[in-house]
Amino acid sequence: MSTITFPDVPINLVKPKEPVEVRILESRIATAAASPNFIRHITFDVSGTPLEGQIRAGQSVGILAPGEDGKGKAHSLRLYSVASPTGGEDGDGRIYATTVKRVIDENWETQQLFTGVASNYFCGLKPGDTVRMTGPSGKRYLLPEDPASCNYLFFATGTGIAPFRGMIMDLMKAGSRNQIVLVFGCPYRTDLLYADFFNRLDAEVPHFHYLKMISREEPRADGSKPYVQSALTHHADLLDPILKQDNTLIYVCGLKGMEDGILKLLHAKGLNDYVTLTDKGLRHSERMLVEVY
Repeated sequence: MSTITFPDVPINLVKPKEPVEVRILESRIATAAASPNFIRHITFDVSGTPLEGQIRAGQSVGILAPGEDGKGKAHSLRLYSVASPTGGEDGDGRIYATTVKRVIDENWETQQLFTGVASNYFCGLKPGDTVRMTGPSGKRYLLPEDPASCNYLFFATGTGIAPFRGMIMDLMKAGSRNQIVLVFGCPYRTDLLYADFFNRLDAEVPHFHYLKMISREEPRADGSKPYVQSALTHHADLLDPILKQDNTLIYVCGLKGMEDGILKLLHAKGLNDYVTLTDKGLRHSERMLVEVY
């Protein structure tokens, strides 16, 4: 494959020291009612700000929660991947969306419940409320300049699905006829995000494939849990021929743990266009774009 060329996009048009006020248009639960998680699809209006028309699929926006931390400092900026296509939900670059999970956990040592400041603030906003926003952020995690020329394997867990929703919408709009595979991993089917949209694409678009890896409900034949990386072996008949083509790109977004699993399986298959063995272990090549947390 020749060198991958990505578009040169503007970033940091709105900086943290001078955020813009953006109005919330919609905030709805994105998971099934029985899910133990609280994940919201939040839509906002950037009309009249420097962000209007300047956000691409794959980029992020920054959110500044009000108030201070325990040390008297303003809360840190938090980045959230945009879940919309380039041009936004409206196609005119004014309305965008993101996917936000409320962080609610327990400190095992103190046994105290703690909640993420930014995520719970953001998820608590209602239509008509405003939020301080910065961005756009991200210059590398984008579709290439000629998106319809490549095949794509998108691996996501949790809210890592957000950039892929927008990217896949862009690919559909660009008239891509190459292979597009979305592999989404979650513990339970109640945690599937945007499943109606992706199921419909899978049914209607012959070259789009939606693979759901549900780790705690559907063990594989050997008894192992089907984590997101398991798709590389479980669906090898579909994925191997795509991976062997020289115009295929891999995108990974979500929990950090899956990156190592994907790298190991790619290396075991001898697919060394995507992975390199170095003295520090396995590393991904330029044909594999990774954004994990």
